[in-house]
Amino acid sequence: MAKLDDINRKILRVLSKDGRVSNLDLADRVGLSPSACLRRVQELEKSGVILGYRAVLDPMAMGVGFVAYVSVGLSEHTKLSQETFEQTIAASPEVRECHNITGSREYLLRVEAADLAAYKRFHTDVLGTLPHVNALTSYVVMGSPKDERA
Repeated sequence: MAKLDDINRKILRVLSKDGRVSNLDLADRVGLSPSACLRRVQELEKSGVILGYRAVLDPMAMGVGFVAYVSVGLSEHTKLSQETFEQTIAASPEVRECHNITGSREYLLRVEAADLAAYKRFHTDVLGTLPHVNALTSYVVMGSPKDERA
């Protein structure tokens, strides 16, 4: 694991906002020589601190006009019921995030769809047909004043 000193934290802050920043610009922004900066970035990648780089997509340009968070409760708390649920969710392109959570529900999903009708189809035809799902609560996103996901 790479040591997370102040310089590495600066590197990570810059890269998390702009993963395409040139090594020269990154080095200048964190106060290192380009070769030292590149070595640190490579070590952060090699050690698994940096898992990868992504493009941030415009949801509207991708045809996504509807986003909801869905809490999911299961009627059985077995390994098999969780694995079955997770396999189905992994194969569902509408689900952009799936989190196993604590509390009164087992999962929290972030679902993206073209519109309300498309979401309803997913809710009814996918979530509504899964065995062991006994509770669904949808939270429709009306706006996202802060969203730092990459």
